[in-house]
Amino acid sequence: MLQATNISYAHRRFTILEGINVEVNHGELLVIVGPNGAGKSTLLSVLANEMGKGSEPIIFKKKTFKDWDERELAHNKAKFSQSNSPDIPLSVKDVVMMGRYPYFNATPHQTDIDAVQAAMEETDVAPLAGREYNSLSGGEKQRVHLARVLAQLDNDVDNKLVFLDEPLNNLDVLHQHRILHTIKKFTQRGNTAVMVLHDLNLAAQFADTVMLLKKGRIVAHDVPGEVFTRETISQVYNFPCTICANPVNQNPLIIFGT
Repeated sequence: MLQATNISYAHRRFTILEGINVEVNHGELLVIVGPNGAGKSTLLSVLANEMGKGSEPIIFKKKTFKDWDERELAHNKAKFSQSNSPDIPLSVKDVVMMGRYPYFNATPHQTDIDAVQAAMEETDVAPLAGREYNSLSGGEKQRVHLARVLAQLDNDVDNKLVFLDEPLNNLDVLHQHRILHTIKKFTQRGNTAVMVLHDLNLAAQFADTVMLLKKGRIVAHDVPGEVFTRETISQVYNFPCTICANPVNQNPLIIFGT
């Protein structure tokens, strides 16, 4: 589904990523974790083809990004960014409709209207549809942009790909789990998701595979039970922890400070 080999990235004299190899399969949820400054968001942007031309191509569905038609690519790939404009003078419904721009020229079709409604219901912002976006709280705005991304990928294309950079910021516990279940359902339909998270326990609970970064390098890349060990996590985060089994699914449960 997605393959990148020997990805490196530097800003001026500072190396941010070095020698990263990534392969993500159909139907996989890959979660990227690591301490602040590890290069998580940079790696996500590189993989999403947002950082300009690199020395090594990113292969998506057996084609490099430059070989894709722009409109066709928008039907296959979307990205949620952690930074969005704080001032968008539109209603919630109109912001979500932005995700459907690749599908119509001037007037939305019924399929676009239906996709927007479904995405708003999935992210629990349907009751806010007529509200001005600028009047919302931070968590509500977050969910609106998640709805926009979901609306963009609401189509009959097989094997779609979504990138999500810190999608749980500003969300309460209920909506954190609701969004993660939505992403999990997306991958269970044969699609792929690559997501940056800070919460290691949520990563352990929902991820199929985890990539742990430190200072721009991969420390571990495997299933959660192999990545989240006491020795590895304590060393990477420079903070003691204990690992026990999560009673929900027996994946690792990480308790810091013990």
